[in-house]
Amino acid sequence: MKNLITTRGIAFSALFGALLVVSSYLNIHLGFTPIPISLENLVVMLTGAILGPLYGFISVALVVVLTAIGIPLLHGSGGFALLLGPTGGFIWAYPFAALLIGWLVKRIKGRGPLTFVFTFLILELFGSLFLYLLGVPWLAHKAGVSLQKAMVMGCYPYLPGDAVKAVLAAIILVPIRQVFPVTRIIGAKQRTAAAK
Repeated sequence: MKNLITTRGIAFSALFGALLVVSSYLNIHLGFTPIPISLENLVVMLTGAILGPLYGFISVALVVVLTAIGIPLLHGSGGFALLLGPTGGFIWAYPFAALLIGWLVKRIKGRGPLTFVFTFLILELFGSLFLYLLGVPWLAHKAGVSLQKAMVMGCYPYLPGDAVKAVLAAIILVPIRQVFPVTRIIGAKQRTAAAK
């Protein structure tokens, strides 16, 4: 545990948390659903992949917890009313999406086209589809509609945009991870072969 938490890791967690807060203000509301088009899941993708599973989770979870206790961080709102509202399922899923993305992306090695493809697939699966797994059933519950109707309100219209976000995140991530691996960003020392 000694080398797991670093000052640099905490600083970058705060920085990416702030980026998530800012991204929550950049959204487009559609008339037929309470779920806006936003850049939040793009930031979650980048946070998990750049900071790794531990700091990615800490960064996003900190924003969610502070929002839950009433600080108006996400969309300018705070409190349990937001986390228990129609978008709550998506918000709860954010820290776990960052965790899973960080854990899987760090296992991708190489520089070729396959690196990009695998990175994109992980981002799309856990930065988009995983969020729907929790978000859509919660939306159906809160809106009092069927799961099929909730898919129309909170999934289908967003899939093309989420694919674009995953492509954009992969384009950003692949070169960043080659120059700045997670251990370099968070200030952790590489474990020696004997310690593995």
